[in-house]
Parts: sequence; structure tokens; C-alpha cells
Amino acid sequence: MHRCFDLVFSGVALAILSPLFVVLAVVLKFSGEGEIFFFQERVGKNNTIIKLFKFATMLKNSENIGTGTVTLHNDPRILPLGGFLRKTKINELPQLLNILFGDMSIIGPRPQTQRCFEGFPNDSKEVITTVRPGLSGLGSIVFRDEETLMVNQEDADEFYDDIIMPYKGLLEEWYVGNKSIRVYFTLIAVTIWTVFSPKSQMLWRTYPSLPRPPEILIAPLNYP
Repeated sequence: MHRCFDLVFSGVALAILSPLFVVLAVVLKFSGEGEIFFFQERVGKNNTIIKLFKFATMLKNSENIGTGTVTLHNDPRILPLGGFLRKTKINELPQLLNILFGDMSIIGPRPQTQRCFEGFPNDSKEVITTVRPGLSGLGSIVFRDEETLMVNQEDADEFYDDIIMPYKGLLEEWYVGNKSIRVYFTLIAVTIWTVFSPKSQMLWRTYPSLPRPPEILIAPLNYP
């Protein structure tokens, strides 16, 4: 059932958004470094490696510069238009193709790079990889402003590995354990709502049984 809805939604969305894709392709081609798409390896279902499609928002070879696959707020590797695309999440829209091809779902655990995936606790890794990764999901909604969370940390990598990833793993485990059509549609609604109201507590109020964040994340995540 999930797969049927994924095919319908991704196909309709691609048809509707195709004019926007054409405009962005032209703008990206003649700005920045002339790259339109960025393809990145991520960990998918059953630990397979998938190629994630994105609009290009950073310098070429950015994974080998600075903080690697961890992106910080006002990261100098981000291109001028890239900041806007990342803030609005428009850069993620080409992943509708990943959904159409069967690599991903509309809703699911957000696919991670191998480096970030290793930050999950082992128990979380085993659970998360039993389902298709998602364009949106609990982890991406809760940590929608992840780059800003790390900006004032003395050691951003340590904060990411020791605080963010373990809690993100618990959220994704909760999703897998409670996966249903109701949760699927509710998270789509919450995703859309959060885009327009980033400080909303709608997610927490919709799912009060979600794991409680670590104390250091209570205020930044607007936990009630």
C-alpha cells in the first residue's frame, strides 16, 4: 500500500513541478559552478548503497573539504543560490525520482551518508535499514534546522555523533515500530505544515509518545 501511494504521489508531484525543475536547471547551469544535480551515495534499505539525487547547492568535491558530509550553518562551501534551496528544502525535490525508481519512499528514515550512518547506535542501524528511506520523516522534521543546532558547538562533529545521531536513531526506530498508513499520511501533513511554520509543535502534539529529546536539545527542538 505504501508503495502504491509513493508511485502516485511522486508521479503527480514530478508532473506538477517539472516547470520549476526546468527553471532551476537553467539558473544553476549559469550560476555557481555550472552543476545542476548532485549525486551522493547514501545507505538504503538492507544496507544497500543508493545514489541520492539533489539540486547542486555546494562546491564541487565539498565532501572532501572542511567538515566533509556534515554541513554547518553558513557553511562557506554553500553556493549563493544553494542557501535558499537548502532552507526551503527545494534541493531535495529531485529525490522524487529516487522514490519513483523504488530506492526511497515519501516517508521513512532519512537516508544517511556512510559517515553519518555510523553515528547511529548499532541497534538503530539494524532497525532503520529494514525499511525504505524517506524523502521526509521523523528525523528530518525534528532536525529540519540541524545546521543551526551545531553552529555554536565547540566540537560540531562530537555534538553530531554523541547527541544528534543517537536521538535521531531513536526517532527513526519509533517510526519503524509504528509504521502504518495513518502515520504515513500524518507525517506528510506535518512535513507540509512545518515548512510553513518551522517553530510549530505540531509533531510533538500529534505523537506525544515520541522519545523525549536529551536535555540539551529540549529548547532548540521546541519540545513542549
